[in-house]
Amino acid sequence: MSPTIFRIKGYRFYFLSNEEKRMHVHIVCADGEAKFWLEPIVSLATYYKLNSKRLNEIQKIVEKHKNEIIKDWKKYFGVG
Repeated sequence: MSPTIFRIKGYRFYFLSNEEKRMHVHIVCADGEAKFWLEPIVSLATYYKLNSKRLNEIQKIVEKHKNEIIKDWKKYFGVG
């Protein structure tokens, strides 16, 4: 199960169930996919087939929506 948090600019932001406990978000689009850590700072964890322009755009979106993503993470995974 992988609930969608939101979609922006052709990107789908989502969580994967039964994965590691460190807060992160997955992002997929037609060109590839990425995973960003949310704490202690937003940072790229892994990516596949995305160029630096796309990765920078995604990182800015994650940073802008970080609080919303963390809130949804805690709700979904029953933390805090």
